[in-house]
Amino acid sequence: MATKTRPREIMELEQLTTAERPKPVAVGLGELIWDMLPGGRQLGGAPTNFACISRLLGNESVVASRIGDDALGRAAARRLSRLGVSTEHLQVDRAHPTGTVRVRLDERGEAIFAVNENSAWDYLEWTPRWEELARKADIICFGTLGQRVETARETIIRFLELTRPGALRVFDVNLRHSFFDAAMLERSLRLASIVKLNLDELHTLGRMLRLDANTEQAMALRLIDLYALELVAITRGEKGSLLVTADDAHDHPGIRVRVRDTIGAGDAFIATLAHYYLRRAPLARISEAANRAGAWVATQAGATPTLRRQTLTQILGESE
Repeated sequence: MATKTRPREIMELEQLTTAERPKPVAVGLGELIWDMLPGGRQLGGAPTNFACISRLLGNESVVASRIGDDALGRAAARRLSRLGVSTEHLQVDRAHPTGTVRVRLDERGEAIFAVNENSAWDYLEWTPRWEELARKADIICFGTLGQRVETARETIIRFLELTRPGALRVFDVNLRHSFFDAAMLERSLRLASIVKLNLDELHTLGRMLRLDANTEQAMALRLIDLYALELVAITRGEKGSLLVTADDAHDHPGIRVRVRDTIGAGDAFIATLAHYYLRRAPLARISEAANRAGAWVATQAGATPTLRRQTLTQILGESE
């Protein structure tokens, strides 16, 4: 099976002690959205959520997106700054508004989204500063929703193509909308090193790309083989997850919690997975930490809760 390999400089970096290592640069690339919940607005958008959780984990986090020249855009920038996430690569659009989504929660706390169209993040602009960011990024999270408009799609592709060979390019599949097709999915898979998707998305992807496999693990291995992926993460909500690499797999039963809402749980899962994977943790440890992070976010309101670092270590099952 074809897999992407780590260059020598990345392997050398992994030999440094924790104190010697520079903080990895984690980039949320794509949509920034305000989730308009019944109880008030919460900052969201999968790449934005990813960057916020990555910051809690101790990484240097950046949101590479675009906001409107409006009150919601300024509020988003302030919120990110308070969370310690860099806004230096947050573009301001004077013609289009900051993205919003109306969110309704069902009886299980599952979110039903109605995303507004023609938002600022649909018009991501390629700039020399974004090129510089692309070349230094260690982890990049991108998805399908952020590519719904050609302008943003071309910018995201260009960004990913300019990343270093050792960077983790995390494709967070989101098929809860209509802004995708087989060509977009295949292109994104070829640019990715890690893919995260839920069970429904896995089966939809399987039909669209004709994966011709009968089990979850077989489908994941087929994706790894076809697109030279390092890891496929399949999430199952409260029933846990399945992580698959070319030569290993780990099935996690999930962590039962009292769910407040599920918004951002998957984003916390993949941010934590990428954080531990970059540090070459064993697959079982990656799986446990990612499930713990996702479960914790599901107990909170919205996708970007605040938290002290000391508490996070406890949530992830680490010793102080």
